[in-house]
Amino acid sequence: MKVLGLTTTAWRSFYEQQEAAVETAGVDYETLEVPGDHRGFDDGVRKRSALDYVRYYPQVLRHCLDGYDLIHANYGLTTPFAVCQPSLPVVASLWGGEFIGNRFAPVTRVSVKRADAVLVPSEPMVDRLPPSVRDRARVVPFPVDTDRFQPVPRDEARERVGWDTDDQVVLFPYAEARYEKNYPLAERVVDGLDDDDVELRSVANEPYERMPDYLNASDALLVTSRWESGPMTVKEALACGVPVVSRPVGFAPNVLDDVRHCRLGRTERELRQGLRDALAADGRLAGDGRERVTSYGRAEMGERVRAVYERCLAGG
Repeated sequence: MKVLGLTTTAWRSFYEQQEAAVETAGVDYETLEVPGDHRGFDDGVRKRSALDYVRYYPQVLRHCLDGYDLIHANYGLTTPFAVCQPSLPVVASLWGGEFIGNRFAPVTRVSVKRADAVLVPSEPMVDRLPPSVRDRARVVPFPVDTDRFQPVPRDEARERVGWDTDDQVVLFPYAEARYEKNYPLAERVVDGLDDDDVELRSVANEPYERMPDYLNASDALLVTSRWESGPMTVKEALACGVPVVSRPVGFAPNVLDDVRHCRLGRTERELRQGLRDALAADGRLAGDGRERVTSYGRAEMGERVRAVYERCLAGG
């Protein structure tokens, strides 16, 4: 089976995990990324131009002549290019940011209706889909690379990332300028602790292989997002044994339920109290956190995605 994967961001860790998963399942998978770059930085967000997307469509059409069996469009903005080619079945994966706060949401809603199958990474995403699409949606979570994300002593991790501090560190794992991640709320939560020995640090655009060190160098992970379909960083933190305090977004409520030292909070006050409790524990999670995210791996994801491909090719 030969599949052409369309994506806006091939460098994202969860996309790389999916690519590796389907290749493990025996799929010949090739990625075609939209030209240009869209990436958040602490001082702003670099965005693609309309011309980048104009240039993309002829590239998609040319690749469709190279003997592919199916197109897998990843993220809503690639779906129109997939469904506007004349001959190949289309699987569309939606990642979470397509319908909330996105001016291109109407384009995604129309194009995703023409896809043969739709994949989403969590149950909350199903409710965001157009009603006519929900019966074709399949929940296929992204797995955690548990070989890479493992507990490491905090001092050792801090030495690796160059954090020369004895303070407790709360990690905000995104670019501060990304609106949906809500860095101002994270700042207010930490500032409200009134503790000079606790500091908030943000990490963005670091190589994926360094993220386990940043997580292990931290005393807690703080997720204040306005919305999420995941976030994967919650699972990765648990795999490292790092406490997580999060708003109840995406799959965070299911993943963090009853995990010791982890807390959910809707309000600034609830998040601050949850963070205060997590930091007071001053320790790594027990095994229940890591066990929560190790039962589902790359091989299982690959088989689930391949099964969807096969149904599409069979016309089902």
